Amino acid sequence: MTSRPQLAEVARRAGVSVATASRVLSGRGPASAASRDAVRGAATELGYVPHPVARRLARGAGTRVLFAVRDRRADILRDPFVTRAATAMAAAADADGLGVTVRHLPLDASAELDRIAADRSIAAVVLAGHDRALLDALPAALPGRFGVIGAGGPDVDSAAGVSALLRHLHLTGRRRIALIGGPPWLAASRPPMDAYTGLMHEAGLPVRVMTGDFTAARGRAAAQTVLRRWPGTDAIATVSDATALGVLQALATAGIRVPDDIAVTGFDDVPFAASAYPALTTATHPVEEIAAAAVRAAVGGTPAAAQLFPSHPVLRATA
Repeated sequence: MTSRPQLAEVARRAGVSVATASRVLSGRGPASAASRDAVRGAATELGYVPHPVARRLARGAGTRVLFAVRDRRADILRDPFVTRAATAMAAAADADGLGVTVRHLPLDASAELDRIAADRSIAAVVLAGHDRALLDALPAALPGRFGVIGAGGPDVDSAAGVSALLRHLHLTGRRRIALIGGPPWLAASRPPMDAYTGLMHEAGLPVRVMTGDFTAARGRAAAQTVLRRWPGTDAIATVSDATALGVLQALATAGIRVPDDIAVTGFDDVPFAASAYPALTTATHPVEEIAAAAVRAAVGGTPAAAQLFPSHPVLRATA
């Protein structure tokens, strides 16, 4: 296989220094008319094409997309959602010669975002875990190379997915349905919560809500609280499959049969949902498509569009 021509070869063919060849091909810096003609001719003869990263460096445009995840949990970067999204972003950004790095942000992320905005190696930023206050206070240098996953940007229609599962629970005779939702500081927690409370009021059913954080540990603890606080509960809906897995573990420990005594639903349809026992009823969450759309918006400098990807129920054994 023939290797692609390098800048040094172009410079030798043109009889100029590598620095001069770089200035000519990047269009940045002085060079004589003779040097420009010689370098361009040599590049054409050799079939030289600048590497996309080199072109971005020459323009001072940055060479990487930063995926910034705001969360209270210090281990959030090990979350399956983050790893799925980061992998999809890397594939999408590669078309522009960009790499992807991942960083955890604390809830009070203003100082971190100021530092990110000043980092010239960053071509674009995609943020997850935001709320409206954070978006309203973005550093002036970020808009134009910034995208979000979740409310305000590409997102899953979680309200529709959760609503479909709740209606399924109701149609199958469940009347005392508890919800383990997302953290209250997260903008994306609101749509499924609103869907749940609206449907419970519509059906004349009691509202039973626990706060979650998308982890199995919190699912276990929340399920134990549900059993103590509302002993007649006959279904537990959650907004993440990891949380639902924790619920299943707690119910199994308590000797409660699923779905006979209590039905359980998740959200995400991650790979382990089908292999859980019993197999988890859940709803789809096209993380990869959402992440790729956010990268394209950020790298393209287009405003973050509030694009909703559909979520569909996946009925299995737990409900």
